[in-house]
Amino acid sequence: MGSCSLCPSGSIPGVAVPCLVLTVLLHLVLSFNVDVKDTMTFSGPVEDMFGYTVQQFENEEGKWVLIGSPLAGQPQKKTGDVYKCPVGQGHGLPCVKLNLPDDISIPHVAEVKENMTLGATLVTNPNGGFLACGPLYAYKCGRLHYTTGICSNVSSTFEVVNSIAPSVQECKTQLDIVIVLDGSNSIYPWESVTAFLDSLLRNMDIGPKETQVGIVQYGENVTHEFNLNTYTTTEEVLVAAKKIGQRGGRQTMTALGIDTARKEAFTEARGARPGVQKVMVVVTDGESHDNYRLKKVIEDCEKENIQRFSIAILGHYNRGNLSTEKLVEEIKSIASEPTEKHFFNVSDELALLTIVEALGERIFALEATKDQLASSFEMEMSQAGISAHYSQDWIMLGAVGAYDWNGTVVMLKDNAFQIPRNDTFYNKSSERNEPLAAYLGYTVNSASVPGDVLYIAGQPRYNHTGQVIIYRMRGADIEILQRLNGEQIGSYFGSVITTIDIDKDTFTDILLVGAPMYMGTEKEEQGKVYVYSLNQKTFEHQMTLEPIKQTCCSLLKHNDCTNHNKNEPCGARFGTSIASVKDLNLDGFNDIVIGAPLEDDHRGAVYVYHGNGNTIRKEYAQRIASGGDGEKMKFFGQSIHGEMDLNGDGLTDVTIGGLGGAALFWSRDVAEVNASMEFTPSKINIQKINNDMQKQRVFINATICFKVKLKSEEATMNETSIQYWITLDAQRKLSRSLFTETLERKMQKNITVKGSECVNHNFYMLDQPDFRDSVKVLLDFNFSDPESGPILDSAMPNSIYEYIPFTKDCGTKEKCITDLQLTANAAIEGSSSSPFIIRSSNLKFWVRMLVKNKKDSAYNTRVIVQYSPNIIFAGIEKISKDSCESGPNITCKVGYPFLTPGEEIFFDIAFQFNVSSLLENTVIQFSVTSDSEEHEETLADNRGSIAIPVKYESGLIFKREPSSFHIIIAANDTFPKYINSTENIGDEININYMIEKGDHFPMPPLTLQILYPNLTSVENYILYLTAISFSENVNCNSSHSTNPLRIGGDPPFKTSGIKHPLKDPKINCDFYHCASINCTVAPSNITHVNISFRIWKRTFKKANLHSAEVNVRALLRSGNSLLILKKENERIETIIKISKELLPGHVPLWVILLSVFAGLLILTLLIFALWKAGFFNRPLRKKMEK
Repeated sequence: MGSCSLCPSGSIPGVAVPCLVLTVLLHLVLSFNVDVKDTMTFSGPVEDMFGYTVQQFENEEGKWVLIGSPLAGQPQKKTGDVYKCPVGQGHGLPCVKLNLPDDISIPHVAEVKENMTLGATLVTNPNGGFLACGPLYAYKCGRLHYTTGICSNVSSTFEVVNSIAPSVQECKTQLDIVIVLDGSNSIYPWESVTAFLDSLLRNMDIGPKETQVGIVQYGENVTHEFNLNTYTTTEEVLVAAKKIGQRGGRQTMTALGIDTARKEAFTEARGARPGVQKVMVVVTDGESHDNYRLKKVIEDCEKENIQRFSIAILGHYNRGNLSTEKLVEEIKSIASEPTEKHFFNVSDELALLTIVEALGERIFALEATKDQLASSFEMEMSQAGISAHYSQDWIMLGAVGAYDWNGTVVMLKDNAFQIPRNDTFYNKSSERNEPLAAYLGYTVNSASVPGDVLYIAGQPRYNHTGQVIIYRMRGADIEILQRLNGEQIGSYFGSVITTIDIDKDTFTDILLVGAPMYMGTEKEEQGKVYVYSLNQKTFEHQMTLEPIKQTCCSLLKHNDCTNHNKNEPCGARFGTSIASVKDLNLDGFNDIVIGAPLEDDHRGAVYVYHGNGNTIRKEYAQRIASGGDGEKMKFFGQSIHGEMDLNGDGLTDVTIGGLGGAALFWSRDVAEVNASMEFTPSKINIQKINNDMQKQRVFINATICFKVKLKSEEATMNETSIQYWITLDAQRKLSRSLFTETLERKMQKNITVKGSECVNHNFYMLDQPDFRDSVKVLLDFNFSDPESGPILDSAMPNSIYEYIPFTKDCGTKEKCITDLQLTANAAIEGSSSSPFIIRSSNLKFWVRMLVKNKKDSAYNTRVIVQYSPNIIFAGIEKISKDSCESGPNITCKVGYPFLTPGEEIFFDIAFQFNVSSLLENTVIQFSVTSDSEEHEETLADNRGSIAIPVKYESGLIFKREPSSFHIIIAANDTFPKYINSTENIGDEININYMIEKGDHFPMPPLTLQILYPNLTSVENYILYLTAISFSENVNCNSSHSTNPLRIGGDPPFKTSGIKHPLKDPKINCDFYHCASINCTVAPSNITHVNISFRIWKRTFKKANLHSAEVNVRALLRSGNSLLILKKENERIETIIKISKELLPGHVPLWVILLSVFAGLLILTLLIFALWKAGFFNRPLRKKMEK
């Protein structure tokens, strides 16, 4: 946004002038009714923060834009000021500075107006005039400055009526102060005492008509170092104080020192002035030796109204490691009431300097009265007026500096003000300590509810995340109703709050809370706005608004940066300003405008949100970006106000400020445009088009009418030009009709409308068109010049359409009486006892539809199919693809334009199972209807349904690694009597079970049971469980704990002998005692369960077996009855084979005996075989005998 060159000659340089040029860049959208083309801008110095606040204003002289410039008056008198900028009073008139600081004043105080930032807060008074605040207004007490803040009521004629500074009180600068110093030997080092005096006295205005100071030193005796009237300037007192030496003394006569000061130092002879407040400062480091007199001495001081400050130096006690309890109690008794405001203690003499500032402030008692000096010091830096708001009954002033920057809200009513106590807004139930620098009052507002008013204050630094407090007034008491807390540290939640009555019923509907420094994902200050709806007297979070994400590209942070940001920080600070504006788009609801001054590299932007019902729409209606250069004009959106019609057109206009300028945006009127279309004839005769014997062209006349009405009451529209576009057969790629005058399907025209106007156009049907659907005629329209003048009402359509149907042919009958029949068959089936199992391989199935017409022609016959959410429409076959429309239901047109008597049509609908919706039954309901009439008694076969019970086979994979083990027990293995480690038990078995999610179906909750043989019948160990581990989604419990014998601890485990050696080669849970591990498995992509055992080697070493097999069984079950598992995934067994080796060279006796027996048996059989064969008959001997 830049300034313009329409200043008249002689106008003041750098002062705002109105301009009628385009100063805002915006991508135009037709529904935008804030005009960014024709705006009025005002410019001023960036360094003066011109545009920091803006307000629309009206008085008898005319209409104005008030612009705050908090640093105006540079460089000498940088007080800040307010400018009045005329609107509609002639071109080229400059903004005029009101010079309010000259007339803003609080009597009887030494004011410091420089840097008072007047104009930082600017609020229109609903009763006329406005309130301008300077939160950094200060005044002096002595040489100390106190920033209390000030606000001034300015009349409608721009004159200061009165000034309000609730924290300011007349300073008691005429004080007679006597400092009573302990100069005994225990004070060390003395130089620290003189440094303390120098620092304290340097900030006092000392003189005969100002403050007077005298010093008394005591130890064993009392000495007047100098009297109240000895020196007349601060400089003289400083020189004398530096020369004071330590008098010494072994005793500390504190009562004597105080009494001497009362009797002698405060006499007129020594300079005491009648009627001037007496102040005594007692500095000591030890218990007094005359403390028996102390009570009486203090009572005498009270009678003479001597205010006493006491300082306990604990150095001597700390150096001697002595208890300070009695010392502190005695020194507290010296101080005036309230003690906490008049008593100080320091750890040693060197620490005296740390209390100088606080002591000086309390001596001058900023909020004191004559009867209560130095009793309160809480609002001296309050900065009242940093925010301001007019409620129904009160004026609210935020005072962030009150109570050590915890802040408060000053409530003003009938020229009297109420300042809540420091603890009024504490949450005593949850806050252990008082909040630190919460900045309560940074922003204030109120909400109207039936019969009551809610007051709202933000404290953006509360607990570092920010808080908003909602309270109400009960007389002079404050009742806290609710607290809203921020969610991110440093977001400044609660720095901006706005309430708005959306539906104009006088009651508040929503509260918007800004958190402009909310960090985005890239650490940019994106900002957020939280929207709360008001339910009776409680605010409930409704939604969160966010800006367009800013691209943060800096050469310092990004090497590949091309379009880099020049300014830091990067972001938007969305929510820096939030303004409720009167109904911009004339829809009956008030609207919201939100500033984002850091957008576009600190050029800034604002977002317009339209009201809707009793809330706002979450999506913004318009974004207005600054056209400034980011230097002469930046932070556009810093301030916003939109409550008035400034140009007399009956529409609310919006003023937006930034640093260096402000702009006034005119609202554009909203027009209701009602369009209608009528056709003659209203239906198309199918016979005329389809009859080959009497074919004739069908012509149709379209009458298009427009009626225009402006929504604003003040405006009247004479004439307007509307541009419109007509499209024939709009839903078709190829049109079945054309315009007579252009022989095209589309036509664009303009029409001038005054109130209402109609126009005619002719078109004709092409020969032999299809009749599947009616002819759709689409009409789009807008104003011929959409960038100027009114805009179309966004709540009304800017396009309409009508259908021209084809006529029905019922022969000689007046009505077509049809009888339709519909049957359907699914390609899958299932029952409750045997449901259909859905697998990844059979996700798709078909349903065949058969439609039959038993009587007269059925026109526009339609099959309507509804289906359960666990299936989705996948396609159509046997009829044209575009015959069916799918949405919540499937609607298929069959036999268009009519289904002839006796005609049958069948087609297939493909469905696919929807694995994101699991149901027990797949249900398909179907019906057929037409535009022809059908008697009720024949409707029964027009509809039907299919219900198929289903279950889903989860595609999960259940496996374990490894699948088997082979353990060999060496022949020379031994088993120790005492076991110190589980490694001595035997070989380790690690089984890793893994469950993987399948591709198509969701993972059900599972139960996993792992069974393993752990003991024989005589309690000899088989498998010894040592460890269980599993994924985060698993929870396992074991019937037997891991390492139940606590092997590895102290003392070592002593083994016992093996009873009844193992004889069975097959060891499983069918015949042996098994332990179980039971796991619940929540759905996850990958799940692991790892089990570790040790083979109890001794059991198998002593077994009467050469080898054995141990079976570990894992059972998996689905926790969802709809999701079943594959059979192979329900049970997995792991085999552990155990073999024993024999000793080398050693043959067991049973083997020897068995071998001898076998050898003898074989020999016997051999001899018997030879005998049978006649081997022993010896025929050779017989031959020799012959």
